Amino acid sequence: MWKYFLLIAGLLPGIITPLNAQDTAAGPLKWDLQTCLDYAKKNNITIRDLRWGARSSEQDLLQARAARLPNLSANLTQSVVNSNNANPVVGGFATQANASGNYGLSSNLIVYNGGLLNNDVKQKDLLLESAQLNVQQAENDITLQITQAYLNILLQKENIVYLQELVTSSESQLTLGKQRFDAGSLSRKDYLQLEATLANDKYNLTTAINAHRTNLVTLKQILQLPSSIRFDIVQPDTLVTTQTVISLPEAETAAVSSRPEIKNGELGVKSAEVGLEKSRAGALPVVSIGAGISTGYSDNNDLKYFNQINNNFYQRLGVTLSIPIFANRINKSNIERSKIQIEQAKLSLQGTKTTLDQAVEQAYINVLNAEAQLTSAESQWKINQESFHITNEQMRLGAFNTIDLLTQKNLYVQALQAYVQAKYNTILNKKIYEFYTGVPVAL
Repeated sequence: MWKYFLLIAGLLPGIITPLNAQDTAAGPLKWDLQTCLDYAKKNNITIRDLRWGARSSEQDLLQARAARLPNLSANLTQSVVNSNNANPVVGGFATQANASGNYGLSSNLIVYNGGLLNNDVKQKDLLLESAQLNVQQAENDITLQITQAYLNILLQKENIVYLQELVTSSESQLTLGKQRFDAGSLSRKDYLQLEATLANDKYNLTTAINAHRTNLVTLKQILQLPSSIRFDIVQPDTLVTTQTVISLPEAETAAVSSRPEIKNGELGVKSAEVGLEKSRAGALPVVSIGAGISTGYSDNNDLKYFNQINNNFYQRLGVTLSIPIFANRINKSNIERSKIQIEQAKLSLQGTKTTLDQAVEQAYINVLNAEAQLTSAESQWKINQESFHITNEQMRLGAFNTIDLLTQKNLYVQALQAYVQAKYNTILNKKIYEFYTGVPVAL
């Protein structure tokens, strides 16, 4: 028994906290973008809450369908009445208890109600589809958030690599400068500038490392991972920035046909139109069929129990016609409100389409701007990189000029940072633009 107890106790931590176990035993979590997206779509609190809302809408639909079926109810009443009754033999009053029972079944079926029940099923079906689209829209929103956070981390990772190379280069320059300074061919002022440059490069590297940590925390918060979990991302093998994008008219057409917010707006109009039919049904007659069976007994009767049950058994079948004549303008007001809701739903759909159209157009412009910036930044970076390498080689050969070196290095660093920023900005804007057209995000 103790062996089994110890075995179970040893397994419980791994069962209860799987993420922590993976964190401590196999190192930090290391996810690619698709894993991050899959995890968020499954575990995000907002998305899970919307899924439960869809489940609730599904129950509303099932209830609306069941309302078209006949109902059935049973009633059973068993009572005992205690009373004082006059005694004709000895006079006075005597206490007497009488028992009785009534049993019955009843059912009702609505035959006609102006299509209210059928339209209610249609509307609940539309609301269920709308709830499911809300889930998709929330998944789309968090997809873009995670993609941006993921690319920010990749950007800082690349910055760290370049800045580490600059630190290494500055250390080599300082070593060479120390040799020249000891030999008397380099002034102390120039040597101190080399030291200051190395310190500045290390500071920039530290800043990039801190930014990388901050971006990791941001992604963890979006994923809603516990703070105790160590987390990192997978570096993609390649990042493509030269893929072509479709034209703006094609993108707008694809967005309108694929985006859940547009479909949701269209469902809102349909739901409002069905709501108008439901409101009109309130002014129409209602025909229903009712049926029932019942029986009962009383101990005041001389007949036996089952004889009474048989004698008192009766059946009921009837048709009821209910005609609304005057309802204090309730039905008319409901109809007018339903018409107003249709117009509001149409305006909401029009506004959603306009917003989406503007967003797609802005995304397209952002792609064009990002591509132009990337082309310029890449050209500038390559030129400054070549100039910086030439200056380094001149320094190694003895043609040492501190001012030229630091100037070329600053230009190179600025061009490098602009290029890296432009590259990831281009990738992000293209992913956003493609995502509007229904293309899944992937790196």
